[in-house]
Amino acid sequence: MENTDIDIQGTGLPALILPPPAKPGMALADVDTPALVLDLDIFERNLRTLQDWARRHDIALRPHAKAHKCPEVSLRQIALGARGVCVQKVSEALPFVAAGIADIHISNEVVGDAKLALLAQLARRARISVCVDNAANVAALSRAVAALDARVDVLVEIDVGQGRCGVASPTAALELARRVESLPGLRFAGIQAYHGSLQHRRGHAERAQACLESAARAQQCADVLHEHGYACPIITGGGTGSAEFDGPGDVYTELQAGSYAFMDGDYGANEWAGELKFGNSLFLFLLGTVMSVPTADRVVLDVGLKSTTVECGLPKVHERDNLLYVAANDEHGIVRVAAGTAAPVLGEKLRLVPSHVDPTFNLHSDLVAVRGGVVEGVWPIAARGLSR
Repeated sequence: MENTDIDIQGTGLPALILPPPAKPGMALADVDTPALVLDLDIFERNLRTLQDWARRHDIALRPHAKAHKCPEVSLRQIALGARGVCVQKVSEALPFVAAGIADIHISNEVVGDAKLALLAQLARRARISVCVDNAANVAALSRAVAALDARVDVLVEIDVGQGRCGVASPTAALELARRVESLPGLRFAGIQAYHGSLQHRRGHAERAQACLESAARAQQCADVLHEHGYACPIITGGGTGSAEFDGPGDVYTELQAGSYAFMDGDYGANEWAGELKFGNSLFLFLLGTVMSVPTADRVVLDVGLKSTTVECGLPKVHERDNLLYVAANDEHGIVRVAAGTAAPVLGEKLRLVPSHVDPTFNLHSDLVAVRGGVVEGVWPIAARGLSR
């Protein structure tokens, strides 16, 4: 929106407002860069694929919004039948509650008075659940929630092999469940059993076996809780790489897959041999512009570390086998051109496949939604930077 009324420091000039990278109806070739671009046709197909699959296997889908931080994406998933969403940080939930999403699981521990106070405020506006793995944290959570006469569902997180958060044994889970049920404002709702690293085990059979082992640990914990009178209406976990194994196993009641809606280079490197084959559905792109052509074998893009992350590897140039992205500087991306092939020209737009979708989203303010090479919408990535 233009603003021509505000003077800039007495210069008589209008205020400067950065325009969005794109507008509906604009051709993809005209989108300003760097830009995060989503192919809507493939995106919508993958949303339907996993939702239909979950329905056939009688398991709820609770997509993880940490992958994209964009309420418009979550609203579309819920419209197709998703139960709600996951977020990873309490602040990350704010834009989703503001967008009207009424069922949010914070799939993480929330520690500290300021964060717990915010969680309690959110619990007065939406159904909120949260993970715990420590009795002192349970007590602090109860105090914060009870102070606002709110209520939250509590899931005991168990470590099923990730080696990160979570209690180590069914006995410890039982003790925490008892503690939760004894305190005001809290309701024991089940367990979280998530194993993130096995999502990226490359072999299909290898992932299947690892998922069976994790599910067995989750089932053992649920059995002990049941034996002592604690029902587990929710057993949540799973992800894009493990959904096809976790869903049909009659252990998990809901899946937290998130990246399936976009995919990335790292997930694309997995072997996809089962019913759910998302490996070739790479439809989230970084659009970059050739900003320099210094030599015949090297061009420079305007996509560097401030537009993409590299902890899972460098991005790849999409469908241009003669081009190799070889280095990411702060604002520059160095692309090598294969000998004897034509280099891109100055100003040419290239599409890159990010290696890791989650932190790449966190570097962008907007998601440019495109259908048939034409911009259909620009969606705010409203939870960008909300990591408290």
